Amino acid sequence: MINVSFHKCSCALALSLALVAPSFALAEKVLRRANDLSYGGSESLDPLSPSRFYEVTDLIYNRLIRPTADGGTAPELALTWVPNETAMEWTLTLRSGVRFHDGSDFEAADVKYSLERINDPALESPVASVLGIISSVDVIDPLTVKINLSAPHAGLPLLLYDYRVRMIPNGSGDMIASSGIGTGPFMLESFDAESMTQLVANPNYWDGAPKLDRISFTAIADQEARNQAMLAGQLDLNSLSRDQEPFYKDNPAFTLQNFPVGDWFGIAFLSDEGALTDPRVRKALRIAVDRQEMMNLLAGAGNAELTCDNPVKKSDPFRADISCPQDITGAKALLAEAGYPDGIDIELYTSDLEPGMLQFSEVYQQQVAKAGIRIDLKVAPADGYWDNVWFYKNAMTSWGERPADQWLNEVYRTGADWNESHYANPAFDALLDEARSTLDQARARDLYVKAQEMLFEEGSTFIPYQENGRRVMSSKVTGIAPVGEDFIDWHLVDMAK
Repeated sequence: MINVSFHKCSCALALSLALVAPSFALAEKVLRRANDLSYGGSESLDPLSPSRFYEVTDLIYNRLIRPTADGGTAPELALTWVPNETAMEWTLTLRSGVRFHDGSDFEAADVKYSLERINDPALESPVASVLGIISSVDVIDPLTVKINLSAPHAGLPLLLYDYRVRMIPNGSGDMIASSGIGTGPFMLESFDAESMTQLVANPNYWDGAPKLDRISFTAIADQEARNQAMLAGQLDLNSLSRDQEPFYKDNPAFTLQNFPVGDWFGIAFLSDEGALTDPRVRKALRIAVDRQEMMNLLAGAGNAELTCDNPVKKSDPFRADISCPQDITGAKALLAEAGYPDGIDIELYTSDLEPGMLQFSEVYQQQVAKAGIRIDLKVAPADGYWDNVWFYKNAMTSWGERPADQWLNEVYRTGADWNESHYANPAFDALLDEARSTLDQARARDLYVKAQEMLFEEGSTFIPYQENGRRVMSSKVTGIAPVGEDFIDWHLVDMAK
């Protein structure tokens, strides 16, 4: 078994991995990756689970519709999607000849089951806050389904490419968390989140057999330990921080990639606790920061895009254009109005779970001190951070890109499962409802923009910039373009022997 305490002694990492690594056939092409244990070993293969093992579910399941790097949509298991005149009904034509890993045919009944399961209250899936508008799914024939909505939504295809909306076999819900039976390019061979997870190539993949023979995931909780494993040649692919780049630069054994994405670090302050119930305090915590300086320090010039606490990326057509220069005087005035003329003490939880996360919180602490905001940093263990700290404390958070509608409904709508800041405003929710129901895209944009402006005025999530993605991989790896993981064609990834 893998020693799950890598984060306690990264100096022994190479030896530990050498002792426990499985012996692969010499002729096999194996891509070795790490599991960061962000869910403390409770990672699930159920794509709808709040603790889904995303790096694996992305490889063993397929979507109906996939996103493209330019913000569009492309066919995956659905070939076409057509709305009726009110956008209350959408008819999807499915790809023929697709089989699940157990040999069964992928058909319309599987789509009906996979989509209707999203709204099962027992699952408590966060994606229900986005796709709860699906009232039912009708099977027209084995390769055709009709999705019925409770309200019009002209942008349904953008929601269907959510990374959790994957197709599983009809009736498999009780077992899918461990069986991992999907239609994806790789199949589950063994699953142990706290140790080693092994995937093997699906030779019957509908889009062509993968070039790799297998992909392995080793549990390594600490990000510096993952970096050491990469340098030691124990991993073939890993994310990295700006500070780690010099270790690999100009080394022919590695390939570095830097690419724009809508991902971000931020701080979610709990808007329903203590002083943070006052929107003046929440705004003060955000406008006291020099975002440009913070971005230059942590991301480096040209490696990120400034944002004014807005999760929506710059290229999204529904993004609001907001200005937010540092305002120390304004922050102090807001605190004084709220009853804190001598400043305020705030507890903030952070971790070294992801590259750059701890440094982000430290720079924030230093900057807001100028406005009399005294941050008491609490460093939480990396393993189990998302289960035990995030959502329950003022805490560092990290998100991957989504379309505007999904951001606003999943993370900020009142009562949404992943509303990490506990933000609640019926007027905000009403804007989202109206935006979804209109077929006039200009009107929808106006409503989404108003919602984003409302978040800047009274929200409690601090988002200074959206940073480029960074990854390092062995120079033997080919077929991975400088794009986010959502856009990688994993069956085309290869390794030189």
